[in-house]
Amino acid sequence: MPQSSPLPACPVETTLMLIGDKWKVLILRDLMPGAKRFGELRKSIGTVSQKVLTAQLRDMEASGLISRKVYPQVPPRVEYSLTDLGKSLKPILEAMQDWGRYYQQQAK
Repeated sequence: MPQSSPLPACPVETTLMLIGDKWKVLILRDLMPGAKRFGELRKSIGTVSQKVLTAQLRDMEASGLISRKVYPQVPPRVEYSLTDLGKSLKPILEAMQDWGRYYQQQAK
């Protein structure tokens, strides 16, 4: 996992640095079941712009959370999938989902 600067001393801060953005969490959520193409991700995430999604995917790839596979065909086909490191975030996302569901129930 390439890092251009030292990681924060606090593990929570490190985690937030890697996945603290709203779009990154939604990308992780959508890639948990398996690989997706750019258009599929953009459609499932919703209001994210192409520019922002591209930047987030590149950042997550640089962090080692996702991988990008380009298929040699015309037109080019690119798929994104979670690396083993990205898959290790599954319990965190499940905990976030459980807490969000709890909060929604409390807010009714």
